[in-house]
Amino acid sequence: MDLRFGDSKPTDEERAAVDALLGPPESSWEGAARDETDAGDLRWARGGREARERRDLLLPGLHALNDRVGWISEGALDYLCRRLTVPPAEAYGVATFYAMFSVRPRPATVLHVCTDLACTTAGSSELCAAVEERLGPESGVQVERSPCLGLCERAPATLVVRAGKSARPGVPPLGEFEDEAVQAESGGPGAAAPGDGNGKGRRGRNTLHATAVCAPATPDTAVHAATAPESAPAEPAPALAVPQTSTPDPTLTLLKRIGTVDPTSLDDYRAHGGYTALRRAFDLGPAGVIREVTDAGLVGRGGAAFPTGRKWQATAAQPDHPHYLVCNADESEPGTFKDRVLMEGDPYALVEAMTVAAYATGAHKGYLYLRGEYPRALARLTHAIAQARTRGLLGDDVLGQGYAFDIEIRRGAGAYICGEETALFNSIEGYRGEPRSKPPFPVEKGLFGKPTVENNVETLVNVLPILTTGAEAYAAIGTRTSTGPKLFCVSGSVDRPGVYELPFGATLGELLTLAGVRDNLRAVLLGGAAGGFVRPDELDIPLTFEGTREAGTTLGSGVVMAFDDTVPLPRLLLRIAEFFRDESCGQCVPCRVGTVRQEEALHRIAGRTGAAAADDIALLREVGRAMRDASICGLGQTAWNAVESAIDRLGAYE
Repeated sequence: MDLRFGDSKPTDEERAAVDALLGPPESSWEGAARDETDAGDLRWARGGREARERRDLLLPGLHALNDRVGWISEGALDYLCRRLTVPPAEAYGVATFYAMFSVRPRPATVLHVCTDLACTTAGSSELCAAVEERLGPESGVQVERSPCLGLCERAPATLVVRAGKSARPGVPPLGEFEDEAVQAESGGPGAAAPGDGNGKGRRGRNTLHATAVCAPATPDTAVHAATAPESAPAEPAPALAVPQTSTPDPTLTLLKRIGTVDPTSLDDYRAHGGYTALRRAFDLGPAGVIREVTDAGLVGRGGAAFPTGRKWQATAAQPDHPHYLVCNADESEPGTFKDRVLMEGDPYALVEAMTVAAYATGAHKGYLYLRGEYPRALARLTHAIAQARTRGLLGDDVLGQGYAFDIEIRRGAGAYICGEETALFNSIEGYRGEPRSKPPFPVEKGLFGKPTVENNVETLVNVLPILTTGAEAYAAIGTRTSTGPKLFCVSGSVDRPGVYELPFGATLGELLTLAGVRDNLRAVLLGGAAGGFVRPDELDIPLTFEGTREAGTTLGSGVVMAFDDTVPLPRLLLRIAEFFRDESCGQCVPCRVGTVRQEEALHRIAGRTGAAAADDIALLREVGRAMRDASICGLGQTAWNAVESAIDRLGAYE
């Protein structure tokens, strides 16, 4: 790929996909773009600065092409680059950064089979082999082994994505709605493509874009979903991922509406206390909201545990404008799925919480960066935002208070590193999702170089009970230094996997008892792939940030994965190493090289113990220290954590 435009031309479908997003080009521009003599010349450009300021539409443009055709051709990329005046080489670097895109021809249907930790222990390797055998090249389906799909409570999991026309531009694809009213409104399942009597036909012509989640999957169900995604069974209700909702539980705060409130109904949400917090926020004023959040002791729930009130205050105090709010909904840590459950089961709560946060920090535009592997969450949030706009809860005059705020969803495309806040900003702006050096910090120069507050989904929804019950009541939950409720994602060797809500301070043993931990427990992984293992005799560890730190491990984002003695530990460690090698953005040498060396060493000692593994373990320690000390971001800094804890705490390879 060159810095200059080439001779490749887009197909009519590719051109239509881009134009549906960007609008039709000017006729003079269109003629120039089709002119062979100008095709390789970058000296002309229509739109100039105005077009360059739309570079943030590069990622949505790549999604539009991938959704419509199934891959991104050179001609399609060239056309998108001309529309946005982005050098093709830069756009190619962005397109090849994300796992969900392909710049090589592939079938219209892709079956993603999760092979990460929870699914590996549930037999995903055998599932993948069986599916690959049955879906040969003639099937028109490409099988891809995928990192964690965020469906750990239903392992093993698969996700089907079929390229084709959207039933209506900007509306999530087939297979994502359960509510019939929403289906009818948006041209959901069963809707035909414009000009097509039955929605059938050749790929990309009359076939509708479709997604289907199949979990837990068997070879039969996975093959059926891949060959007929529009007829795949609907996903189970989000409440089934929350075992505590099986019986009324008055102690629930963050999960209380899941399974009780219709997630597609704004009226039902308001009947159960929705938008009470926003009304109180307007009564308190921005400074009052920040004071309540600070007094409540809320800290970030993504793993860093930075005080939320301090972050909000620092952003609000910046004289540079505009300010931005970014919700990080790109939870990609293996074993994490709590944010998915919140977005699917209580989407209006996130919309309300984002509005409160934006009001407090002086932001008028919010971006919700959502995992590309979460189709139902995308559908629910798209619908919720549209309903909120219609009812005056988003837009130019929120609740008649003279405050303007709106939310735009941006889909990720399969990059774990984009969970890092500055990598996420780069992704939204249309660049490779690589972390930035700090300082300057996001509160000073974040998205588009402006003051930005970034929080994840769980952190934001915690703001609602702070405002409805008061900071003092909220701080009374949990411990003195870890206040409020916490969500934990429990999976692996347990009878009742799912999302659990407990106050900070509950012990690991109490949580595993709720989840029905099985006999013969071998180890528990806290914090996901970036976390650490603990032994079965350490279940009295208090689940707080300070408690896990004192125990020499980490709470992280709340992942708790239990493994019994039937799970081969070296295989798990190798999968963790493979994950970090794949997900390293490659920007800094310690991580780019270190993750490869770590995986190589674990391959060599997979079947060794004792003295035979000593040299490679020494090498692992040296590489791990280098990554921890010198990597630019948390990915490299934590890539050695789980392996180190397995060696030191569990006696792996002894």
